[in-house]
Amino acid sequence: MTEPSPASPPPAGPPPAGGGFAPPSGPYAPPRQHTPPTYAGLPAYPPPPPGYAPHPGFVPATLAPNGQPLAGFGERLVAWLIDTAVASAVAMVLFLPVVLWLWFRMFNDMMVVAPDGTVPEPDPATMLTDFFLPMLLAEAGLLLLMFVFYWLYHVEYARRTGQTLGKKAMKLRIVPLDPTAPLTRGVLGRRYLVEFVAGSLVPFANYLDGFWQLWDKPWQQTLHDKFAGTVVVKVVP
Repeated sequence: MTEPSPASPPPAGPPPAGGGFAPPSGPYAPPRQHTPPTYAGLPAYPPPPPGYAPHPGFVPATLAPNGQPLAGFGERLVAWLIDTAVASAVAMVLFLPVVLWLWFRMFNDMMVVAPDGTVPEPDPATMLTDFFLPMLLAEAGLLLLMFVFYWLYHVEYARRTGQTLGKKAMKLRIVPLDPTAPLTRGVLGRRYLVEFVAGSLVPFANYLDGFWQLWDKPWQQTLHDKFAGTVVVKVVP
C-alpha cells in the first residue's frame, strides 16, 4: 500500500468565505519600513522648502583653535568669584591680626587716665604716628604679599594643569592660542602682569580687562588673554 502524498497548498486567491486569509503563493517578504524624512539629521515634517537656512541662534558656538568649546562670560565670572573668595580669605588671615593689634594699641592709649583722674583728649599727632601710619604701612605690605600670592596661585599653581580652584570648579582651562605651544611660566606671567599688576594700579583697568570678552571676536579673549596669547576653554569630559 502506498501512502498518499501530502496535499499541496492551495493557490493564493480571495479570502475564504469563513474568514482568515489566503497564504501567499511565493516566498514571504516583510513589508518595507517607513523612514521619515530628515533635515540636518533631525526629522522634518514636512521637509524644509528650498533655500531654507537654520536660524542664526542655532549656529554652534565658536571653538578654540584646539577644537574645544570656548568658555562663556558667565562661567569665567563665576570662576573669578571663586578665586577672589580664596584671595580674600588669604588677605583676611594675613591682615586681620595686624588690624586687631593696632586697634587694641590705640584703644589702650586712649584709656590712659591722667594723674588728676581725667582722660586726656587724643593727640592727633600721636594718632597719626601710632595708628594711621602703621595702618598705611600694613596695607602696603599686604598689597606686596597679595602680589606674591597671586603669582604663586595664578602662575605657579595654574601652570600644572592650566586651572585655578575656580576654573577647576567650573571645568575651565587656560590653553595657549597656538595648540602646539606649551603653557609656560612666561605665558602665565604675562597674564598676571595685565590682570593683577595693571588691574590693581591703573584705575578701572580690571573692569575693561574683564568685560573685553563680551565683544572680542572670534576667541572671546580678555585683555590679559590677548597679551599672553591664551584662551579659556571648557574641559570636555
